[in-house]
Order: sequence, then structure tokens, then C-alpha cells
Amino acid sequence: MPSERELARLRWQCRRGMLELDEILLAYLERHYATAAAAEQAAFRCLLGEENPQLQRWLLLDERPADARLHALVEHLRRLTPAD
Repeated sequence: MPSERELARLRWQCRRGMLELDEILLAYLERHYATAAAAEQAAFRCLLGEENPQLQRWLLLDERPADARLHALVEHLRRLTPAD
């Protein structure tokens, strides 16, 4: 189970200054991260290290990451709605 400190740090990293990205990333963090497998949590932390233009291409446009871990996570995130 992630600590409150870790969640607060990740919540801050999810704030990208682009509403669509913020909603997708925060929805995953708040609703799925704590119960995700350790490998998926690690992929999410890695994803947060990417620049906004890359995240936009992956999450909002039709580009997919070459890394298989990130590809699976991006597909999962793309299926989420803010209410999930």
C-alpha cells in the first residue's frame, strides 16, 4: 500500500497543466494505483517521468509507446474515464 507521502508526490506529478492529461492521470492514481500490481505501479511512475508532449501523443492521440510495460499501461489509461 503506498504511503500518503508517496501518493501526495505522485498527485503533484500528475498535475501537468493540461486538463485532459490531469484528469486521466489523477483518475488512475486515485482509483487504481493503490490496488495495482507492483509492476504496473512502477510503469505509472515511469510514465510520469515523460514530457507532456509525449504523454499527449500517447494518451490523447494515436501514438503508442514502444516499451511493452508502458504500452499496456497507456492502453489501460486510455480506457479510463474520469468517473472510473
